[in-house]
Amino acid sequence: MTSPQQPPEPHDHEHSHSHSHGPAAPVSRHLRRVIAAILIPFATAVVVGLVVLWPGGTPAHERTGVGFDRQTEQGKVVSVEHVDCKDVNAAQVPPTGDTSTPEGREAVNAQQGQCEKATVEVTTGPDTGRRFVEIVQPDAPRQLHEGQGVVVAYAPDAPHDLQYSVTDVNRKVPLAVLAGIFALAVVVVGRMRGVMALIALAVSFLVLTYFILPAILQGSNPLVVAVVGSSAIMLIALYMCHGLSARTSVAVLGTLISLLLIGLLGSLFIGWASLSGNTDDNTGLIHGLYPEIDMSGLLLAGIIIGSLGVLDDVTVTQTSVVWELHQADPGMGPRGLYRAGIRIGRDHIASVVNTLVLAYAGAALPLLLLFSIAQSSMGTVANSELVAEEIVRTLVGSIGLVASVPLTTGLAALVVSADRPASGGGKPAAVRGGRRRRAK
Repeated sequence: MTSPQQPPEPHDHEHSHSHSHGPAAPVSRHLRRVIAAILIPFATAVVVGLVVLWPGGTPAHERTGVGFDRQTEQGKVVSVEHVDCKDVNAAQVPPTGDTSTPEGREAVNAQQGQCEKATVEVTTGPDTGRRFVEIVQPDAPRQLHEGQGVVVAYAPDAPHDLQYSVTDVNRKVPLAVLAGIFALAVVVVGRMRGVMALIALAVSFLVLTYFILPAILQGSNPLVVAVVGSSAIMLIALYMCHGLSARTSVAVLGTLISLLLIGLLGSLFIGWASLSGNTDDNTGLIHGLYPEIDMSGLLLAGIIIGSLGVLDDVTVTQTSVVWELHQADPGMGPRGLYRAGIRIGRDHIASVVNTLVLAYAGAALPLLLLFSIAQSSMGTVANSELVAEEIVRTLVGSIGLVASVPLTTGLAALVVSADRPASGGGKPAAVRGGRRRRAK
């Protein structure tokens, strides 16, 4: 065996673990041309789609003052004092004194407790320095304390003393610290790959913020926008993180075909199940502000975008598995590579599908609790549009993930087995006693 400190002669051999220190051997020129013939038109179509659909910005509208559609400024709690809730009329007890309803009980409890009388100062906007009073009931989920940063809503049509109110707390500092810890962990563990992953993540957010969302608001078809935007994110993220290689190109092809399958299945079952995509206050507000938006198309776009991140992980992993298997045993044919890769892929499928289902269940946990409180049957729960949307989202995405494993594994096995670099004389490297020829 050649010492790792000395470059081997052309006829020498080295241990099969040498591939772990670098990328896989380059594929033949013919294969590179075939892959380029597929991916270059696809990338060109994505660029054309970005140019054609690129929005001029988010369309302006008159604020409704409802939900997230409110004018907000930053504020700071200057002082907090405890007062009797009766003195500030924090709650109105029903005239009949009826406490049999939840509202009546809450009103009585509020009047019997100690409320917080917070003085809040506006720190941004044209009314900087203006102060107002916010009353916080003792059973309120959010309590205020002196020096706390808050988000205040501004209602210009309200009476002067009621124009400002606290709508949320300012969480910028803890979120920024958490993001910094995340970035540090990624860079420390991933090193240069971690840095490139963070850059790709930033690019993904830019595409989402400056292309996908404004384009949908401008009235473009949500499905077309999602496909173009997701494809752009996929190309940038995969090639930036994993390099411009045949291995990455196979992962891109596997991801693209799987996304198309998810789009077709999502479109079919959203229409079949008569899902409108307008199921809660937020989607209702969007539909009210921009009635031209196709809400069912928006639902499908969300399924595609939500599946992309997990798909990238599956396709890149399966492609790398096949490439590494080929380098460990260059004499293994496409069938053997596929069988070995799919065995690993089955474990991947089990963990990824479980992760996806639990992620959606965790996000919908409050809703599921409400159904449990109402003692609704599983059939009734599943039939409601709000839950049916999540079921379709989860199952369509999971089918795409499951399909991506054999699809990508098969593509990778075919491509890497067809690789015959010219320097190898057109013959595969022989394997003898666990040794192989050095890849050119």
